[in-house]
Amino acid sequence: MRTKTCQSLQQKRKSHKKNWRIRSRTSRQHCEIISIPSVDEPILIGGDIAVDSESEKNADPCTSRGCMWGKWTDGKVYIPYYITNHFSSREKAIITRGLESFSSVSCIRFRPSRSSDRDWLSIESQNGCYSYVGRRGGKQVVSLARRGCLYHGTVQHELLHALGFNHEQTRSDRDSHIRVLLENVQSGKEHNFRKIATLNQGTPYDYNSVMQYRRTAFSKNNKPTMVPIPNPNVSFGNAKEMSRNDIARLNTLYKCCEFTNPATGLDTPRHPHVLMQLTVRSTSPV
Repeated sequence: MRTKTCQSLQQKRKSHKKNWRIRSRTSRQHCEIISIPSVDEPILIGGDIAVDSESEKNADPCTSRGCMWGKWTDGKVYIPYYITNHFSSREKAIITRGLESFSSVSCIRFRPSRSSDRDWLSIESQNGCYSYVGRRGGKQVVSLARRGCLYHGTVQHELLHALGFNHEQTRSDRDSHIRVLLENVQSGKEHNFRKIATLNQGTPYDYNSVMQYRRTAFSKNNKPTMVPIPNPNVSFGNAKEMSRNDIARLNTLYKCCEFTNPATGLDTPRHPHVLMQLTVRSTSPV
């Protein structure tokens, strides 16, 4: 990282009220900037996946604890949520539409929280769009900032994280479908392109998944950071809502029997994969 004098950095920090920590390097004349989250915000990886500590950066939180939401005897998965008063009525309607969209295609049922609920999603307007992966226990923040996050596909994307899914471009087989161009990636953002050791169960990579990032995600020069292979002209990262594969994977993970194909006993398409389960480690960036 390029360094500057400690005095100039301290002055810049004060004038812009930046959330920086200034760390001295080998010489007392030079320092470097370390970006850190505010006290109340989690560390983010992959742009919008929240983790509690640095130790979770290279492994899915689900590896250390069960992270699926429980199913009731009626076969439904009820997930309590609370929408804070950060939002206008129009904004709440967008969020509610995203929550309710799961009930028509799966056994997932988001419902308003009650005082007796031990675990629930707290939907808030914090700094950006982010969510933890899977069930964490207690109050679990899903951030949908009023500026930039209130779109149907974005709401579904963050809720799929909360249900246990990672980004499409982190699949273990992604190098057969996406070429990552690290030379175009912002410095310090390379970790967002690490693969995860997922079990994909023989299903195809889905360019149309709502979990697939755009072609220029984390670009430092507006050039592509990801290119499809073998056909570089394939469109991707433009999903406005969950794809057929997103829905099938959700139903497979949560064993939503009423949404399976009666002829095969499986969701359609065959063998939909689960991105978040059985994650054992992250590989180095390509």
